[in-house]
Amino acid sequence: MNARSDPSSFTYAEVGATRRELPPGYHHLRLRRVLGHGEAEFRRLGAAVLEYRIQRGLGILEDAQTPKAEPGAEVTVVLGVARFGLRAPCRVVYVLDEPERIGFAYGTLPGHPESGEELFAVEYDTDTDTVYGVITAFSRPASRLTRLGGPLTGLAQRAAAEAYLLVLRRTPRAS
Repeated sequence: MNARSDPSSFTYAEVGATRRELPPGYHHLRLRRVLGHGEAEFRRLGAAVLEYRIQRGLGILEDAQTPKAEPGAEVTVVLGVARFGLRAPCRVVYVLDEPERIGFAYGTLPGHPESGEELFAVEYDTDTDTVYGVITAFSRPASRLTRLGGPLTGLAQRAAAEAYLLVLRRTPRAS
């Protein structure tokens, strides 16, 4: 088994838990916002999520092993501002490609300032023809710096999630 497929290399035991009920002992985040309407918009935004366009749009993507999210692919984001940013290594845990949900979740690896998992997805409500952006996460501090942040860390995560969905809403159409 290589490091890419070894679940013990994640910094938390509940790998894949953003698919179901979030585990106790973590800060939980669930955010769902209307992004648009129609199946074409759902497909377009779903493709944007899988291509890391949220992370690229915010300028936090340092590196991704694959151009599109795939289980096992390693992704490094930078949290913070410029040279004061913290490198945050992650690995894609799973990808959603369902008739009404598209997205992926990544989990934290050693060196990430937090420990946990985050899901980036779009959902399509066929009854109302509405497309929603969804961010679901569970996390807890994994470094001294994030422990010192206390409740501010949770507020920063919520602000980041709001920014993720704003970037997704403003994702330009491919030319």
